Amino acid sequence: MPTPYVRLDTTDAAVLLVDHQAGLLSLVRDIDPDKFKNNVLALGDLAKFFKLPTILTTSFETGPNGPLVPELKELFPDAPYIARPGNINAWDNEDFVNAVKATGKKQLIIAGVVTEVCVAFPALSAIEAGYEVFVITDASGTFNEITRYAAWDRMTQAGVQLMTWFGAACELQRDWRNDMEGLATLLSNHIPDYRNLMTSYNKLTGQ
Repeated sequence: MPTPYVRLDTTDAAVLLVDHQAGLLSLVRDIDPDKFKNNVLALGDLAKFFKLPTILTTSFETGPNGPLVPELKELFPDAPYIARPGNINAWDNEDFVNAVKATGKKQLIIAGVVTEVCVAFPALSAIEAGYEVFVITDASGTFNEITRYAAWDRMTQAGVQLMTWFGAACELQRDWRNDMEGLATLLSNHIPDYRNLMTSYNKLTGQ
């Protein structure tokens, strides 16, 4: 049976950034490293633009996984930051789950490294706990396409919805008239072709 269309809603969504750590990022091989980091920061900017509660978490950051990438910490200096001492599945950490519950939101937008573990495990756990889960595929990375597709298949079969950060941004926006300049700036900052589109538009309209 097809899954009903459930739209992302700015009033009911939170963003979970799971294990975007310096060591783990070196494992990402299914997407170009520069593009991947751009997508992660685009998701962060999206969360800021739409004022979505955001939670940062790391696993065993004193070990080889390494610290959280500094750009995310700078982007969300006041966000809950859960440094898990060893839990592989973030949902196994009580502080993390409590931080999620404290948002009061039922839609969880999740991205992380690596896809089949740090993303899939909490995504599946959140589905089991009754949340609507949206995984941002291009801000999540792993070793290769085989492991990526295995993770995607497992999550979709459980009811997780797969999206890109661009798709999520447009679904949250709903209507260009809500803030055309704001969304266009967000997109232009992370998509060179979109910047060209807006440059052309501004020139034609004399802006």
